[in-house]
Amino acid sequence: MNAFVADFAVAKPVTAPSVHRQLRLETFLRTARFDRPTLVLDIDQVEAQYHALAAGLGNAHIHYAVKANPADAILARLVQLGSGFDAASRAEIEMCLSHGADPSRISFGNTVKKASDIAFAYGAGITLFAADAEEELEKIAEHAPGVQVYIRLIVDASEADWPLSRKFGCARDKALALLGYARDLGLDPVGFSFHVGSQTRKAEMWTTTLDQIAGIWHMARAQGFDLSLLNIGGGFPAFYGEEIEAATPYAARVMDLIRARFGAVPRLMAEPGRGLVAAAGMIAAEVLLVSRKSDSDMHRWVYLDIGKFSGLAETMDEAIRYQFITDRDMEETGPCILAGPSCDSADVLYEKRPVNLPLGLKSGDRFLIRNCGAYTSTYASIGFNGFPPLDVVVI
Repeated sequence: MNAFVADFAVAKPVTAPSVHRQLRLETFLRTARFDRPTLVLDIDQVEAQYHALAAGLGNAHIHYAVKANPADAILARLVQLGSGFDAASRAEIEMCLSHGADPSRISFGNTVKKASDIAFAYGAGITLFAADAEEELEKIAEHAPGVQVYIRLIVDASEADWPLSRKFGCARDKALALLGYARDLGLDPVGFSFHVGSQTRKAEMWTTTLDQIAGIWHMARAQGFDLSLLNIGGGFPAFYGEEIEAATPYAARVMDLIRARFGAVPRLMAEPGRGLVAAAGMIAAEVLLVSRKSDSDMHRWVYLDIGKFSGLAETMDEAIRYQFITDRDMEETGPCILAGPSCDSADVLYEKRPVNLPLGLKSGDRFLIRNCGAYTSTYASIGFNGFPPLDVVVI
């Protein structure tokens, strides 16, 4: 991942701050030229969103989901702001530590960890680990004796655009048993975590999930477990065309819902990723080809120099619907199928629900992709089909 930092300033327009920052990114991208797909990040936007979320979350401490975007400039700024970090791997832990993060503010939140990575984290001073299975607790007890652990719960009936209900977490009966097993192993079982699902667009969509989690929480306390930690995970949304609530009132409403169900929780954590950094990024891409498969084809195919394997993996199942800017946006539009450049038939971005783009689009046209500061550069493959990974520029 290549990156450089550019000094760039735009006269402040008479508009809301969030609009100003979007204009700042767009103006930079309209005046800059890149020879390959490039993600441009506005670190001041990350800081502004951090403050907006923190204002709504109140006493819930932010642990940034590093996986969303581990750019050095993002991690460095968040360390300055006092953020905590949710790390999924040894490499992410090392990145956070290299920027001065306090180990006590890093949680090893992946429930599937190598024993050697657990030992590394413990040696680095990390004392908070996630688990959802007996064997994981056994590894933690052996390589990080006495540390705090929280049990990740399965969430049913998620209303998120991208539910995360299968791979991670455990059911209620298993969770209660794991608390006891952790205690028997000499660990300190402090609480639960869950993830409501990525891109949960409205705070009220948390209600069903919180009802489920609260039931398990109170059952565990009734069985004598002195729970002190509730990790509410992520799910905070970014704008992809459908209406979302602003960060501060959204987070404040989620906290209201939590207080109504859990009462006073000694320690609350939130792990925003997308909701913290998505709006801080915009990708500069290029149209490579516009074609029709037959003269009677109703839809054009528009091929870009970026695709699923070079940064836009979240178009899988078309759950995330990116927004686009072209130099022809004032022209008449029509539906098209959007695809990437690789020689893989899976590299189609939007086909089930075609996108409307200017009819005049042609090869060589600039193509900007909004709100893609999260889960783009980290998803880019290293040289698939010979295409380089996504470049990153910080302004």
